[in-house]
Amino acid sequence: MQALKEKILALKKVKNAVILAHYYQEPDIQEIADYVGDSLGLSQEAAKADADIILFAGVHFMAETAKILNPNKKVILPDLNAGCSLAESCPPEIFQKFITAHPDHIVITYVNCSAEIKAMSHLVCTSSNAVKIVASVPKNIPIIFAPDKNLGRYIEQQTGRKMVLWDGSCVVHEAFSLDKLIALHQKHPNAKIIAHPESEKHILDTAAYVGSTSGMIDYVKTSSASEFIVATEAGILYKMQQEVPDKILIPAPSVENNTCACSECGFMKMNTLQKVYDCLVNESPEIKVAATIRTKALVPIERMLELSN
Repeated sequence: MQALKEKILALKKVKNAVILAHYYQEPDIQEIADYVGDSLGLSQEAAKADADIILFAGVHFMAETAKILNPNKKVILPDLNAGCSLAESCPPEIFQKFITAHPDHIVITYVNCSAEIKAMSHLVCTSSNAVKIVASVPKNIPIIFAPDKNLGRYIEQQTGRKMVLWDGSCVVHEAFSLDKLIALHQKHPNAKIIAHPESEKHILDTAAYVGSTSGMIDYVKTSSASEFIVATEAGILYKMQQEVPDKILIPAPSVENNTCACSECGFMKMNTLQKVYDCLVNESPEIKVAATIRTKALVPIERMLELSN
């Protein structure tokens, strides 16, 4: 494994490539990445990437976003089938009818969607900046929020804004079991529950902190607590534990997964170290975005980045 890592690092230099990885990637991939982060951080890094090739170790919509921001760079993804249940829950042709049915609405979409959906949007947001993005819209302008209804409800609660929500969700974040979580907390009564806002309301209601993956990491670093139950994709625990080596991190239990007692994204885990190497060798699979879609999608992404500075 170490030899493969060294080959990737050497090849990366030769090809003037940068490797961007999401927190949910396997530890071996995180270790060879130039940057590991959440969707906002990855978007910001992609926007300023100084490389000929961007290898995106994440899922398809993330690599698409990097391509939208870098039309003249080659963007590659280790496995083209690494999709997203949330993105797939919002088909463009049906979403267009949804927009048409709600005229005069501003369309804000969560970054976890396809380039086609972003092209229909006025603003894009991530879980890190969603509250700020929604709050930037004048109160007299109605809002459509898509595709994540759970994140949408959380934003409504935080901002007091009532929005028209698309009925989409992430299967990973909807898989947490409240009964198992309560039982786990009874075993660890001093543990703070922290949760990602893509989780369902009954999970968020138990949490001492709700936030993005980067926000959750910051919380455990600054909290005086020494034990945490973490309700998001289990891949975050690798980076989080590095930041707080003396604290205890426990993955929140899912309904169906009895092997690791945690919730994992099968799409995120489709990328492997071998696939990263092969992808870099072959400079493929390459992400393509049609020019008409890219131009339209770039506008709401750039608005998001400006508002996030």
